[in-house]
Amino acid sequence: MSITTQQIQDELKRIQLPDGSDIVSADMVRAITITGGQVSFVLEVPAALGARMEPVRAAAEKLLAEMDGVSKARVILTAHEAPKAPPPNLKVGGHMKPQDDNQPIAGVSKIIAIGSGKGGVGKSTVSSNLAVALAAMGKRVGLLDADIHGPSQPRMMGVSKRPASPDGKTIIPLQAHGVTMMSLGLMMQEDEAVIWRGPMLMGALQQMLNQVEWGELDVLLIDLPPGTGDVQLTLAQKTKVDGAIIVSTPQDVALLDARKAMNMFERVKTPMLGMIENMSSYHCPKCGHEAHIFGHGGARDDAARLGLPFLGEIPLELDIRVAGDSGTPIAATDSAVAGAYQEIAQGLITAGVL
Repeated sequence: MSITTQQIQDELKRIQLPDGSDIVSADMVRAITITGGQVSFVLEVPAALGARMEPVRAAAEKLLAEMDGVSKARVILTAHEAPKAPPPNLKVGGHMKPQDDNQPIAGVSKIIAIGSGKGGVGKSTVSSNLAVALAAMGKRVGLLDADIHGPSQPRMMGVSKRPASPDGKTIIPLQAHGVTMMSLGLMMQEDEAVIWRGPMLMGALQQMLNQVEWGELDVLLIDLPPGTGDVQLTLAQKTKVDGAIIVSTPQDVALLDARKAMNMFERVKTPMLGMIENMSSYHCPKCGHEAHIFGHGGARDDAARLGLPFLGEIPLELDIRVAGDSGTPIAATDSAVAGAYQEIAQGLITAGVL
């Protein structure tokens, strides 16, 4: 049975502090990582408590090691000085500043947009797992969650800390599973709605592209919102996008909208790199029967008809959903399902896209 981040947090609430609180409610638990049965996290405490927290660290490690489904537990203790002054107030959103078209991002070799014509086809799941798979192959990978109204990458990548901003302008991205990532979801409460019109959306996208210290990257994957709206058009017009990948499920209604997304990229002169068919087939875990719940082969047929590369199929598997909800993409594990994402990543490398 796969263990989840929530189960770990619930268990760690048993570790009490002298003031009666626990290490979870005291916001000392950082960077929970689950790889198979191996669990680790960082216990971050104020510098003044550092010398006295080793017994707490040891108790947390022992508690996790005794949990069902955990084969190995590791807890790292860190102690940081409290900031001497409050960090600058970074404001996100606002009208877009003047910018020339087709601009590159400093230090980023390739920018690839991952889009879909409609929601619910698994585009964000594909984006996070493809990013992790490429990073595991030695690529320097960034992941930008540009689905501003519905950011899901913080949950899928297992990060929740607010990015730092040393000067109120520069944004320091977070790291997870070997990937440099940024999402508007990290700047807001998880259940807080983003109620913005087009100009605010475009301003936020511009900030996340140009004010984030992405560093040196081989590729920046951009997880787009569904459809063909302001975010897609602003990205394609203002940023030098090297190509787009379309994710679709096999059924006709999804493919119809996928074609609209491809048409948009063609009209803004963004090269199409290919299509991925998600939820392509389902294997019953009890009897092994293969079923095509959403049909099968529709994206492959569309790619062939349009003269585009077909990049691969992703099955409909419970483990993929559970892994994403727990904050450890399936591509970061040794699951057999991870191979589907690894094949797509290897295909992009072999084809010279990256």
